[in-house]
Amino acid sequence: MGFGLVVRFVARDVTAAHAFDELAREALEGIRSEEPGTLVYVNHAVPDEPRVRVFYELYADRDAFEEHERQPHVRRFLAERGQYLESFEVTFLDEIDGKGSAAHRGGR
Repeated sequence: MGFGLVVRFVARDVTAAHAFDELAREALEGIRSEEPGTLVYVNHAVPDEPRVRVFYELYADRDAFEEHERQPHVRRFLAERGQYLESFEVTFLDEIDGKGSAAHRGGR
C-alpha cells in the first residue's frame, strides 16, 4: 500500500525560497533517475505566499520511503535545506484508496 507525506516549508525570505528550489531541483535529478519506488515527488509554490513551498511525496510503500531517505542526493538535501528555512512541518499519510494511487498500480 502507498505511503506518502506532505511537507510545508517556509523560507526565510524570497531569495532563500529560490535557493531552496534549486537545492530541491538537484535532489529531484537523483530521485527521477535512481528511485523507482518514489512514485510522486513534487515541489509546489503556494499562490500569494512566495516564501512557502509544499512537497507532496508518494512512495510504493514504507520501504521505498526508507530507501529514498538513504540516497546521497536526499541526504545532501536534508543536510543543506535548513540554511534556507524559517520552519517546516511534515504530515505522514497512509493511503486508503484513490485514482492513480499505489494501490491501483499493484501496491495492494
